[in-house]
Amino acid sequence: MNLKDFIRSIPDYPKKGILFRDITTLIKDEKAFAETINLIVEKSKKYKFDKVAAIESRGFVFASAVSYILKKPFIMLRKKDKLPADVHSVDFELEYGTATIEVHKDSISENETVLIIDDLIATGGTAEAAAKLIELSKGKVAAFIFVINLFDLGGSDNLLKKDYKVENLINFPGH
Repeated sequence: MNLKDFIRSIPDYPKKGILFRDITTLIKDEKAFAETINLIVEKSKKYKFDKVAAIESRGFVFASAVSYILKKPFIMLRKKDKLPADVHSVDFELEYGTATIEVHKDSISENETVLIIDDLIATGGTAEAAAKLIELSKGKVAAFIFVINLFDLGGSDNLLKKDYKVENLINFPGH
């Protein structure tokens, strides 16, 4: 199955000049979604980790299923002011703005390893912020797994240069 066939490309969304890779067409197909989850699970078996984390919100779709299959705790990395208890926060830049993500301070214990899953990597700002949250919690990043890598935007390369392990299922140009 070629998962690329299930990704819809939408020009000029969320703003002019951005070519948005839409995963809703992948997750609405039960066979493509199941194949995606199975591939993430297979890739995750290369790594030793204690917990699975996902970046809000589309990462939750994939990571919660992987967490369930692997019987690992699931950690939500959420947008600012969405978590009710004490949090670590990291501000970062996106390819089309700025944002903040947070994690509950009690989600990750010292030296726990965390697999981070998200739907897409572009410039890598969100992924780097996610890694900082894990590290602020005194945890370690086991690896990143992305469904889509926009390879020409350099996010995966930036993570690799920082000695993070990176996996992806699909490669697309970002433009």
